[in-house]
Amino acid sequence: MLHTVSSQPSSRNQSSSLRRALSVLQYVSDRANETRGVPLSRIAEDLKISKSSVLRLTTPLLDTNLLIRDRQTGWFRLGHGALRLGQAYLASLDLRTVAAEPLRRMQRTLGETCHLVVYEPPDVVYIDKVENDHQVRMASRIGNRVPAYRTAVGKAILAWLPEEAVQAAIDRGLTPVTDRTLADPSALRADLQRIRRRGYAIDDRENEEEVRCVAAPIFDHSDEVIGALSVSSLASRMKPARVREVGPLVMRYGMEISRVFGSMKVPAELPAEIPRE
Repeated sequence: MLHTVSSQPSSRNQSSSLRRALSVLQYVSDRANETRGVPLSRIAEDLKISKSSVLRLTTPLLDTNLLIRDRQTGWFRLGHGALRLGQAYLASLDLRTVAAEPLRRMQRTLGETCHLVVYEPPDVVYIDKVENDHQVRMASRIGNRVPAYRTAVGKAILAWLPEEAVQAAIDRGLTPVTDRTLADPSALRADLQRIRRRGYAIDDRENEEEVRCVAAPIFDHSDEVIGALSVSSLASRMKPARVREVGPLVMRYGMEISRVFGSMKVPAELPAEIPRE
């Protein structure tokens, strides 16, 4: 009688080896700022893996240049294969695609209109919008351009741009459109400082008479601001107390998107989501 041999134990062993190899790669990656690399003994000790097992697990990682090993010290560092993977990953990212699900989740959580924008100096351009479920609709439309200085999304971006970029926006003019527009350069700069300390921006009826908006920046892998997202509502609904409650949540979604882009500004754990009012 012929007996078939199950491949399940072998598959489990391969899966276990893969997980352990990836844990070694992650360990070295987390210490990429240690320019000399990481010694074999330290990897083995911290991951509780024998030195011989570490050497076996790193063989395919070295073969594919995900890791390299210094010939003199024997220490491990990330290899150029990891760079190629990172570049391929970043090249595949599109802000609107990445932000689509978090933006819609934010709208469901807060029940107000949510926007996603990018900066095309001196304006912000709306690239996505999720409308509220009330009878009153916001006037914004995808493709609209609005001067950055008078919007929450624009100020959320300006707050993290270099000084010369802020000055360039100011030089284009700060024309008031409501009696609350920050048309004075000193007032705008002071507000940008508050935004950097607080982490989110507020448009307190500065662009439309009866609308308040709260916005947060989105950062990329180099920690440069690449866009912003916001929640907007009638001022009668978005009262100051609600703004203070909503602000950290909008920041949370901005950080969630930034994490996908590889930003190091994002904490290990994001704040909890809050229910709609």
